[in-house]
Amino acid sequence: MKKEKSPVWRAAKAAFPHTIPIFASFWFLGLTYGIYMNVSGFSFLYPMLMSLTIFAGSIEFVTVNMLLGAFNPLQAFAMTLMINARHLFYGISMLDKFKGMGWKKFYLIFGMCDESFSINYTAEIPADVDRGWFMFFVTLFNHFYWFSGSTLGGIFGSLIHFNTEGLEFVMTAMFVVIFMEQWMKEKKHTSALFGLGLSLLCLTAFGAERFLIPAMAAILIALTLLRGIIEKGGERA
Repeated sequence: MKKEKSPVWRAAKAAFPHTIPIFASFWFLGLTYGIYMNVSGFSFLYPMLMSLTIFAGSIEFVTVNMLLGAFNPLQAFAMTLMINARHLFYGISMLDKFKGMGWKKFYLIFGMCDESFSINYTAEIPADVDRGWFMFFVTLFNHFYWFSGSTLGGIFGSLIHFNTEGLEFVMTAMFVVIFMEQWMKEKKHTSALFGLGLSLLCLTAFGAERFLIPAMAAILIALTLLRGIIEKGGERA
């Protein structure tokens, strides 16, 4: 009974149901990521520590190739900034919500993935539940799901022997699914077509090894300049 009266316990109980759908997706992707790291020649310690300290799924998949390639910290920084630039806008929109959070704010900023942002920004938190602790547990649960899935994938990837040919395609498949979801949500596809066109142009100009960063920079610049026109047409840039 004492636990139920605790604001921390009430917040944990209120936050957990919101994270159940995230558990299924994070565990599957986390296991896949851990296995991918293992078949790429890395110990389970790599996905365990990277999921604990980086906690950015798409970047963690990209990091596998970075670790296998030549040391290039500038490219790693640019790649991370380009892929996760959307978090800058997440942070701005959460400035008011994070006020007065004390030490919890630092963890909330660190652990603000897409899913945690969506829940914390839109959830109707009960009046008797502390808002700071609710957001903290949403972030903590989601972080734990990814961390545990990645660690188990890294461990069992070395214990279970099966044909892993083509497993590296999971990252490409993940981005294709995200693209298709956004395509289906939008009535007009101006921004998506810009992205495809500029990517193909940069692929032709720079080649398969060097086109990614120029393509992302070109897309960012084009959508920023054309944002007003796109939004007038009823589409999000």
